Amino acid sequence: MYMEDYKRWLEADLEDPALKEELASIQGKEDEIKDRFAVALKFGTAGLRGVLGAGTNRMNIYVVRQATQGLANWVKTQGGSQLVAISYDSRINSDVFARTAACVLAANGIKVRIYDALMPVPALSFATRYYQANAGIMVTASHNPAKYNGYKAYGPDGCQMTDEAADIVYAEIQKTDILTGAKLMTFEEGQAAGLIEYVGDDCKEALYAAIEARSVRPGICKTAGLKLVYSPLNGSGLVPVTRVLKDIGITDITIVPEQQYPDGNFPTCPYPNPEIFEALKLGLELAKECGADLMLATDPDADRVGIAMKCPDGSYELVSGNEMGVLLLDYICAGRIENGTMPKNPVAVKSIVSTPLADAVAKNYGVELRGVLTGFKWIGDQIAQLEAAGEVDRFIFGFEESYGYLAGPYVRDKDAIIGSMLICEMAAYYRSIGSSIKQRLEEIYEKYGRYLNKVDSFEFPGLSGMDKMAGIMDSLRKNPPKEIGGYAVEKATDFKNTEETGLPAANVLTYKLEGGAEVIVRPSGTEPKIKTYFTTLGKTLEEAQAQKDKLAEALKPILA
Repeated sequence: MYMEDYKRWLEADLEDPALKEELASIQGKEDEIKDRFAVALKFGTAGLRGVLGAGTNRMNIYVVRQATQGLANWVKTQGGSQLVAISYDSRINSDVFARTAACVLAANGIKVRIYDALMPVPALSFATRYYQANAGIMVTASHNPAKYNGYKAYGPDGCQMTDEAADIVYAEIQKTDILTGAKLMTFEEGQAAGLIEYVGDDCKEALYAAIEARSVRPGICKTAGLKLVYSPLNGSGLVPVTRVLKDIGITDITIVPEQQYPDGNFPTCPYPNPEIFEALKLGLELAKECGADLMLATDPDADRVGIAMKCPDGSYELVSGNEMGVLLLDYICAGRIENGTMPKNPVAVKSIVSTPLADAVAKNYGVELRGVLTGFKWIGDQIAQLEAAGEVDRFIFGFEESYGYLAGPYVRDKDAIIGSMLICEMAAYYRSIGSSIKQRLEEIYEKYGRYLNKVDSFEFPGLSGMDKMAGIMDSLRKNPPKEIGGYAVEKATDFKNTEETGLPAANVLTYKLEGGAEVIVRPSGTEPKIKTYFTTLGKTLEEAQAQKDKLAEALKPILA
């Protein structure tokens, strides 16, 4: 079957000469052909993600057309505005794929609002809501290596698409011939027909106003004299992040020159991911050079932000996503209580794999902290439930350990623009009272205990990778461990069992161990990896680390 597909693509009159060359270059190489054609990229709630190239198992204009035709078929059944919002980041072909999607939608009689330049995930979520669109498309592969691209689909609430909608779209995609099945018109024809329009300045300004309105201590940055180094990691954060920071009064911003402008090759780091040291290395060197108080980096689609803070001895320390989630929760709660802006019965939300330290902090401030499945759409879903009940103002903050933060209901996905704003505001505030982010973090640990949260990943590449991962999860379910690393398992929870968890079914296993440690095992939804999340609690960091190492060692033979 895949040889037939390959032959059909090879003989087709493809518009993209690079795809033609690639197909010609793999003639007679069965493994190469199989890798591109044996399967098709599957459309799910996170849309599509894959390596750029020719074939059904690659990201290219034909896969994008087919996916968009499937989406268009669903939109046509939805009534409403019959409009879709589109944005894209700096990845290779992101702009091409965004315009391709616009052309297919317009040919189906569906109106399009597309950004005239790259803009991040939160801007797409906002535009989807602002224009009361039926759906949104964000062309990005988040923090994957440069050879990847992807296509995230959003529902009318600006949240990533629900399972039900994604299933319908996927069924429509499968009915659509990949090379000839999508309706098409040119971008110019779409504009002339009034079907394709650019996102207006009114929408862009409304996003900035919505973010700035969530300031906890307005005006604090104007007098703090904060010195900042910022890296957009060659992605879409440069314009929106610096705009908001300047608006709130931060003027001393040095941009990492090698990572300033959009470049889908990400020449300075293998993964443009603010979670990893390599991505922050140039920024850290620059921060040391100019004595910055803070170094920030946003990922290519600017939905996540990582930081390094200056310590009293002049060195810089990376702050984990869990630590920053806890710091922001603590800052927002204390600041809003102090200023009388805390709503009644406030709600914060975190993913189940994020640190239990947040639960202790929330409890201290009288905030209800809800735990949801991994994936920011579940945090968005909690905001939607509050909105439906007429209580959306109760939502004060949501976070995931993977560096995603949101304060406020103006979008339904994680937002590195507001994350950057609040981190800088928090740094300015602590500075104004003679403290620092580092000092505040130590105070939190002093008060609640030294929690250590670490994530390990096991990769399973190739076509057989998914089968191996499924086998490991299956084996853990059939033979649940009685102990891990010498610590008895006090409670094992299988998140496929919805009656037990009260949450939608998910392929996640958690183990609560004697003494309070916790281990979580889950396959990644976007990469061929099984992730293990460790929470250990010690009197000192060394004690917590030693326990984590022991647990990780015990899991290796099971997961390797």
